[in-house]
Amino acid sequence: MYNFRNDYSQGAHGDILNRIVQNNYEVNPGYGLDMHCMKAHNLIENELGRSDVDIHFISGGTQTNLLAAAAFLKPYQSIIAIETAHILDNETGAIEATGHKIIEVKGVNGKLPTSRIDEVMRAYGSEAKTQPKMVYITNATETGTLYTLKELQEISEKCKEYGLLLYLDGARLAVALTAETNDISLKDIANYCDAFFIGGTKNGLIIGEALVIVNDSLKPGFRYMYKQRGAMLAKGFFMGSQFEALFENGLFYKLGRHANEMAKKLADGLVSAGVELYEKHYSNQIFILTSDEIIEKLKRDFLFEIMILPDGQKVVRFVTSWGTTEDEVDALIGFFEDVKNEK
Repeated sequence: MYNFRNDYSQGAHGDILNRIVQNNYEVNPGYGLDMHCMKAHNLIENELGRSDVDIHFISGGTQTNLLAAAAFLKPYQSIIAIETAHILDNETGAIEATGHKIIEVKGVNGKLPTSRIDEVMRAYGSEAKTQPKMVYITNATETGTLYTLKELQEISEKCKEYGLLLYLDGARLAVALTAETNDISLKDIANYCDAFFIGGTKNGLIIGEALVIVNDSLKPGFRYMYKQRGAMLAKGFFMGSQFEALFENGLFYKLGRHANEMAKKLADGLVSAGVELYEKHYSNQIFILTSDEIIEKLKRDFLFEIMILPDGQKVVRFVTSWGTTEDEVDALIGFFEDVKNEK
């Protein structure tokens, strides 16, 4: 079977595994206080161009989002997010389990328009309702689109206007930063967000995300919440070793760029084979429209996801990753070329 279902199904990139093996018999302090976590911390600071941030290595994206909500918000405060946000429908109510409401608004091309923030703030002025306090965005988005620097700046300014926190989910940040049309850097994200995380699970690591806390007011006490929620690993040095390898020689960007290159090759090949793209391709997620008959044939040799639109139409999602090979891409393109030739 050829895997285009997601970007975390393979184990880990060889450089990551080699680093873990290399450090395996060392004796290190636990709970993220080891030399590898410290070195990874410094390497990420260099990418951000600043040394005034706190960085915590956490096992996965849902755990990171849950911790951020639990630590950064008071019990009566809520989060603004669009209808396709990962925290809404893909985290089993993790945010709500912390006691915080998610205020769902309509996005545009998978992104949050600043006008939606205005609408929420007008509607939530009463103490009988929760107090909106955090704006949640993702880059790349759940529909594969990308925020521009201008859009990030505008959202940041709008958050400052209302005293809101801006939090960015970076599960697929590597593909966002290496996409052809991207004009945002890690430095920009650190300059405009109060907190964000750098995804590793979907970019060649075994497990691990790096939560970056920029806003000084959010830093105190975070490790207490980190421990209380069961996220602080005794063997935290394994995550430190992985991020050390990821940022030491540009591997973070190399793996994201590879996923994008494979996606571009796939998207171009599918269009040449007469496949209708549901949305314009930007990063490592490609969405197509096709028939139920073709979907059933696809299932014989390929793994992928299916979305059901409100009108019942099915959209197929293909995802490329750091480990996707050209042979796999050629096989998928070849399938649709065969379908085209049969017509």
